[in-house]
Amino acid sequence: MLADKLRKSVLQSAIQGKLTEQLATDDKVEDLLQAIKKEKELLIKEKKIKKQKPLPKITEEEIPFEIPENWKWVRLGEIGKIIGGGTPKTTNLEYWQNGKIAWITPADMKNIKGKYISCGKKNITLLGLEKSSAQLLPKGSILFSSRAPIGYVAIAREEVSTNQGFKSIVPFSLNLSLYLYYVLLGMVDIIKKLGTGTTFKEVSGSVVEKILVPLPPLAEQKRIVEKLDNVLANIEKLKSSEEKLSILQKNFPDKLKKSILQSAIQGKLTEQLATDDNVEDLLQAIKEEKERLIKEKKIKKQKPLPEITEDEIPFAIPENWKWVRLGEVILLNMGQSPNSEDVGNDGIEFHQGKIYFTDEIIGFSDKYCSKPKKISNANEILLSVRAPVGEVNLNNREICIGRGLASIKIINSEERYFFYLLFYCKKIFEKKSTGTTFKAISKDIIENLLIPLPPLAEQKRIVEKLDKLLADIEELKI
Repeated sequence: MLADKLRKSVLQSAIQGKLTEQLATDDKVEDLLQAIKKEKELLIKEKKIKKQKPLPKITEEEIPFEIPENWKWVRLGEIGKIIGGGTPKTTNLEYWQNGKIAWITPADMKNIKGKYISCGKKNITLLGLEKSSAQLLPKGSILFSSRAPIGYVAIAREEVSTNQGFKSIVPFSLNLSLYLYYVLLGMVDIIKKLGTGTTFKEVSGSVVEKILVPLPPLAEQKRIVEKLDNVLANIEKLKSSEEKLSILQKNFPDKLKKSILQSAIQGKLTEQLATDDNVEDLLQAIKEEKERLIKEKKIKKQKPLPEITEDEIPFAIPENWKWVRLGEVILLNMGQSPNSEDVGNDGIEFHQGKIYFTDEIIGFSDKYCSKPKKISNANEILLSVRAPVGEVNLNNREICIGRGLASIKIINSEERYFFYLLFYCKKIFEKKSTGTTFKAISKDIIENLLIPLPPLAEQKRIVEKLDKLLADIEELKI
């Protein structure tokens, strides 16, 4: 995202001295370093910290970029104490129960907003602190996650402790906290390269204390912090806008697809032509085909379906279309699961419930049935009737179907794809499902479904139009 790139660029400019003006009125950075040295000596004298070994001198080869003349490169260990963390024994309740000391892990740092952190999901007790390697960090300490992952940064708003996933910095002068927070943010990529390990990368305390940081005078540090507070707040707004735009872009093709499908089934996508056959002719042909199949005892005579009332009709359709119940124009075959002993590696391919897609054709199952009870044939539409309800797919081969599926054969229509899109668009089956343990739909619900039926010629035009439009929409997906 542009916001993330811009954030990195601004932080880099800030720690290179390019974001603010260097003023002749600023104190010398050597004065700041001398004050830090005195503070450090006082802490050693008061036995609050131990005297550390001298850190290596900075070489020209180590310096990663140029800084202004009145700045100076220093090692992090020169201006702050590096402190690790620890985890009290989790099985000892005395270390955790009713704890008052904030105990922070890298996971707690993942989604914090702003610069500060004051607590994590868990607290520890004073005994837990004393009996582990966790340490109490003062307000103003900079928490830096040193593993899993390297690079989360925050300032302690109150006294806190951490687990072992940190190498926190307690500045010898707390005036440095805000500036060092931004420095570490700007140098995360450099620090990550210093990590070692196989399972996950980690930076040790000895590595962290040797990290080079560019140090300006205090007055300029303050200007840098003020500038970054303002600029990064605006970048955060940009990021939020980018994320919203990204979601819109991601969802737009699907919303457009639904809108186009809805227009198609309302007769708004294609032109109604006077040359089209009357839809009543199509319904008469379907009726005659059903009567023939009944006479030949290939299907049973069905009960008459309820008359359609005005209250049921969800939207207006063209005059040469007609509202019908689905059961009038299809043959419905509800699945029935075979006996468990008949399911194995031999026989006909078996699908129990969820339909797997492969370019709008049902994917292959790894189960087979030697004695199928119900079969779906090629050129029929498959519908999932339970757990979940309403998924549709096209079938291109003979398969055995279990109780989770129904197979729909369109009578006297070459355009089964029109009906497939109709079912896909309306999602009406899911809305009509019932049940508590899982949702399901019955044979009656399917057959009573109200659908808009155009003449066969317009069904073909709708499919042709949708084929092109839906292909174009697929190309919009990111």
